Formats: sequence, C-alpha cells, structure tokens
Amino acid sequence: MDNFRLTMAQLNPTVGDLAGNCAKAKAAWDEGKAAGADLVALPEMFVTGYQTQDLVRKPAFVAGALAHVEQLAKDCADGPILTIGAPFLNGERLHNSYFVLKGGEIASRMDKHFLPNFNVFDEVRLFNRGEISGPFAVGNDGPRLGSPICEDAWYPDVCEAMVEAGAEVLLVPNGSPYFRDKFPIRLMNMVSRVVENDVPLVYLNMVGGQDDQMFDGGSFVLNRSGKLAVQLPVFDEVIVQVDFVRGEEGWEAQEGQREVFPDSLEQDYRAMVESLRDYMGKTGFQKVLLGLSGGIDSAIVATIAADALGPENVRCVMLPSEYTSQGSLDDAQGVVDALGCKFDMVSIAGPRAAVTEALAPLFEGLEEGLTEENIQSRLRGLLLMAQSNKFGEMLLTTGNKSEVAVGYATIYGDMSGGYNPIKDVYKTRVFETCRWRNANHRPWMKAPEGEMIPVSIIDKPPSAELRPDQKDEDSLPPYDVLDGILEMLVDREMSVADCVEAGYDRETVKRVEHLLYISEYKRFQSAPGTRLSDRAFWLDRRYPIVNRWRDSG
Repeated sequence: MDNFRLTMAQLNPTVGDLAGNCAKAKAAWDEGKAAGADLVALPEMFVTGYQTQDLVRKPAFVAGALAHVEQLAKDCADGPILTIGAPFLNGERLHNSYFVLKGGEIASRMDKHFLPNFNVFDEVRLFNRGEISGPFAVGNDGPRLGSPICEDAWYPDVCEAMVEAGAEVLLVPNGSPYFRDKFPIRLMNMVSRVVENDVPLVYLNMVGGQDDQMFDGGSFVLNRSGKLAVQLPVFDEVIVQVDFVRGEEGWEAQEGQREVFPDSLEQDYRAMVESLRDYMGKTGFQKVLLGLSGGIDSAIVATIAADALGPENVRCVMLPSEYTSQGSLDDAQGVVDALGCKFDMVSIAGPRAAVTEALAPLFEGLEEGLTEENIQSRLRGLLLMAQSNKFGEMLLTTGNKSEVAVGYATIYGDMSGGYNPIKDVYKTRVFETCRWRNANHRPWMKAPEGEMIPVSIIDKPPSAELRPDQKDEDSLPPYDVLDGILEMLVDREMSVADCVEAGYDRETVKRVEHLLYISEYKRFQSAPGTRLSDRAFWLDRRYPIVNRWRDSG
C-alpha cells in the first residue's frame, strides 16, 4: 500500500447521547467507506460527548458507552477501520481511551497518559493515567499510526515513544475547547511534535457547545517539515478525505482544503452564537426571551439570540419604570424593528407600588437608596421568569464580564436567567462587538444583515436607569479604566502593585479589587455563559466566597 486515505470527521457530539453520537459516527463511517477511505477518525470521547464531568463516574454510564462502542464495531465491520474516543473501565481504573474498531471488534485501545488538570479540565480527578501505547497498523502494508490523545501531544514523551515503537503517522484526537487566539498555541505545539519526530501529524478536534465551553474544530494536518497540508474550518461540522502517499522518506499528506480563519472578534461572536444555539438545542428549548432595556448589553444579546435561533424564536420585553427615558424606549424599539423579533412591554409601576406599600411600615423614616433600586431589578426578574414559565421560553441574562466581575448586577434580579452569551465579554469589547456586527453579516447568522444595534445605543453613556439621571460611571470607574484593571487582576492574576506600575490609580485599583472579591457569592449563583477567554468566571477561576485576604501592594 503506497496510498492511504483518511476520513477526518470534525463533528459535534452531545454529552450523554450515546446512541445519537454513535449514529453520527456511523454516518461518517458510511461516507468514508463510500469515498474509499482506509480509516475513519472521530475525536476524543466522542461516544459520550465531552466534557462529561462527574457523569463519567457512574458505572452504568461507562458500561453503556462500552456497549455502544462494541455495537459500533459490529455495525462497521465491513469497511474501513474506525477510531473513536470513549471512557473505558479497566478493573477499577477508569481511562479516557481511544478505540480502534476493525473487523467487527475492538482491535486495540490507547489510554490517555497525560491528564489535564487546569482551567476547565479536571481529568486527574476523573480518570487514571494510562500506559503509553504502541502504534496500530492499517492493513498489512499501510502506515502504522500512533494516537496520542489530546494532552498527550502537548508534551514530547508520548509522541516520541510511539514513533520509537514504529509509528509513521500521528493521529491526535482532541476535545479542545475554544478560547480567544488559542489556535496559534495548538499549531506551535503540534509543529514541535512533528519536527521532533519527523512524521506527519493529524490534529482532529470536535466542534459544538457544551454548557459554557465551545469546541471550535479547526482540525489540521501537518507534514514532516511542519508544513500545513490541510486546514479545516472553525466551528463547522465537516467530513473530509485526506490522502497520504508513501515516498522515499515516508508518508506524506497531499495538500487539500486550506481554510483561512476569521479574526478574533468574529470568532468570539461566532462562539457566542453557536454556544447559545447548541445550549438551546441540546437542552430541548426552542425559544428565548430577554429584558430589553434600550442599553447596549441587552441589544447585543438580542442580536446574538436572533442570529442563533432566528428572530421568530426571540421575544424581547421592555419593563419600564418612571426612570426609563424616552430615548431608551425608542432605542429598544429600534433593535426589535431591525431584528424582526417579537416585542412586548410590561410596566413595573404597579408591582413596584405594591411592594413599596407592603414594606412601608418597616422602611418608614429610612432614606431611599440601593434597596429600592434593587427592588426594581428584582421585579423585572420576577416578571420575566413568570413569562418564561408560562410560555416555555428560556430567559437570557445580559450582564457583561465587567459587571459580573464587580457585582454591578442584582442577584435574583437582572441576573435571573438560564444562559448569558456575553458573560465573558468586557464592556469595552461589547462596544467593539456591536460595531462589528452592524458592519458584517455571515451565512451562519439567522438575523438580517445591516445595523441591528442603533448607533444611538452605542454612543450614549451606559445607565441602569434605576434613579434619576443615573450613569454607570456614578458607581464605577470609566469602563476603559475598569476593564484595564480587571484584565490585569482577573485574566492575568497580577497584583495591585502591577496595576499601579501600569499607570492606574492605587485607590481605584483597591476599590475594584474589593468589589471583585465581595461579589464572588453572586457569580457562584449566576447563569452559565459562553467561555471566550482562558480566565472565564466559573471553572477557569475558582475562588472562595468567604475570603478576607486582600493584596497589600
């Protein structure tokens, strides 16, 4: 055999849908068989979906996954080899494994050696480290393939051992979630493995949303020189045939599809759209609603939702009070007119009066302040959740990362909801995202092209409109200052002294640090949202709620 055809199946599994995931794998195998493939490859943990978290600790779940792998082997007996990821219980040791299915049975299995235990990964807690496996053969005279599983290829050891044992091509199955500008890091590491071992490498990643994580695909093939032979798109499900030819120096991939990636602003936006689309589809919801305030955050969330689900599946609700300006009413109307989604208005005046009357005997003689502002926000949350219950629409919450960080949000109020697409987007980037979406339209967007967020929303000073003439900057530093400080304290874990050295006022930095720490309890109870950075709130950054430490720098 001097020619070898590989089918790369960059597909989107659903956690727990063992039958559905295996049906996708079988369909990919059928397509590969029809194309004359010698081997069809699926990503890491594809049978169960990824990440499973503690679901994989249930023996019945692991046994069910293995039963589906065995059935898949029988269903794919007459044709190309199929490789696919699933958990495997070896006695009392649970492994993240990669199976080689050939001739109706499990021909061999690789167990993941390096278990990631950082950021969103917790595999040391869930799995046991496996021994480094040798390569497997494709036919009598085909290439010998080594399959380091995801993290195994980020260090030299596993790849080197597999090549020393005879591997001629490295096939790396991945469940690698998106964060901004991650692709160059992946590529650099895989080029290192290729150069070190002088063999081609296939990097196969899954796509699709799972809770807060978005798997972005972007699979690729490298030849021995580190030259890119194939580059698959980000975020799209694709099945592609890659041909290898054996030459005097070994196997070489023939050049094929070469996608050019969009910039990080577009990739972030796509991740928000696709993660919401998958979160809805995989949980069984079809429609959403959100409170549309006339501000920039709710406007971009409405646009993301319309792009993800179609405007006909999005309902925006304005909940005005006496502090709601005519400009906000007009701006909200401008958003729904542009998007073409449903729009309702429910005044909070009556409920607010009732609550004020009920509390009047207790609050008599006390000044109005934050309590009364939060009552307004909580009434809006109550009214929106009532509609969610009544109409079966999932409520989206709309707080950006700047607000989430410093607690500029009301728990059980505007934080109410099932998902938050902009949870990992700082306010300054919200503005950039709105301008980008107004100027760009892509085939994967279901809302119309053109200006979806009126310029008047982008240009006006942000305000919660909970008291007369309120502006966000009455309570917070200007957003460019706040976001600069937060990026240092949160995303880079830098010190107060580092922030001051960078030019920020020490008193302002200490105030932001204080707000960051005392708001932990709110984040602990907040809705999940799209992870766009490698320091998103939840699994990337796990801080105690009770915490008296402060940086004295």
